[in-house]
Formats: sequence, C-alpha cells, structure tokens
Amino acid sequence: MKSKLFTASLLASAMFVGLGLSPAMAQNTSTPAIDRAQQTISARIQQGMASGHITPSEARELYRRERDIETRENRFKANGSATPQERQQLRAELDSLAADVERMMANRDVVGQRGNANTSGIDNRQLSISQRIDEGVLSGRISQREARRLFSREREIARHEASFKRDGVVTPQERRQLRIELATLRDEVERMIRNDRRARR
Repeated sequence: MKSKLFTASLLASAMFVGLGLSPAMAQNTSTPAIDRAQQTISARIQQGMASGHITPSEARELYRRERDIETRENRFKANGSATPQERQQLRAELDSLAADVERMMANRDVVGQRGNANTSGIDNRQLSISQRIDEGVLSGRISQREARRLFSREREIARHEASFKRDGVVTPQERRQLRIELATLRDEVERMIRNDRRARR
C-alpha cells in the first residue's frame, strides 16, 4: 500500500512539474480529503469489476459521474481555493457515488452466489458499443440527439440483462437474445459512423 502511495506521489509531482507548477503551489488549492475519497471510490469500482460485482457498463457510468465531480472540483479551484460550501457539495456528491458503488456490489454479490449469472462477455460488448458511440460523438459523426437514442437502447438491453439475472441464472436463450440485441445496436452505431455527416456539409 505504501509503495502505491509513493508511486502516486511521484506521479503527482511529475504532473505538477509538467504543468509548470511546484507541489507547493498546487497545495494552495489542495483538497486532500476529497482526493482520498475519489481514490477510494476508484479502487472500489476496480475491485467490483475484478470480482464481477460491477459490470463494465456500470463502471463506465460510475467513472463518468466521478469525472463530473472532478471537473466541478477543478472549476471550484480555478480561483485559487475551494470554499467550505463547495467542499461540502463535493463531499455530498462523493458520498452519494460511494453509496451507489456499495449498493451495486451488495446486490451483485447476492445474485452472483446463485447459479450461472455471469455475463462478462455481454458486458464487454456493451462497453465496446458505449465507447464507439462516444468516439462517434467526438468525431462529429454521431449527433448528441442520436447518441441519447443509442444510449437509451443500450440501457434497455441492460434492463433486459438485469431482468434475466433476477433468478440467479442467465439461460443460453437469454444470452442469445442479449447478443442479438447488442449486435443490432452495434451495427447501427457502425452504420452511423461510416455515414460521415461532415462530408455532406
């Protein structure tokens, strides 16, 4: 554990130097308790993925929320300090995120102890599709409205998956249905990416 903290400290120092800041300057806007909470949550998400309690798609959403909190933290620090009210807001958001992580792990633990409910292959496909949608939005080939519709379909498939897992077993037929739904969604994402709207402007 100490070696990990030492490594993190070295990386942080290198980052500050790369930004032209000294560690002492960075401490003026330091929020150590909040940073430790973020590190703890990240570690728990990684543990959940490694143990199968948190799916890749769930982890993606949790990490997105964590990035949003970090963005707010950086914005609060932009004027050289974070006020007590701003720190309180960040702590409340992190507490909510941590509670959701623990709830997911507890729920998955109950299901995972019964039968064959492991769908890691399907979860990896969901994560891959999510990443492709993000790539399409960043490249301008998928609009924000289209992305919302695609993510809505992905959430619908995730709801089907959760429903199939309720009895602790995902049957071959249920797995096949999830794979077909994901393949259809993936094909639509790839079609949108190939159909470059920028070429028509």
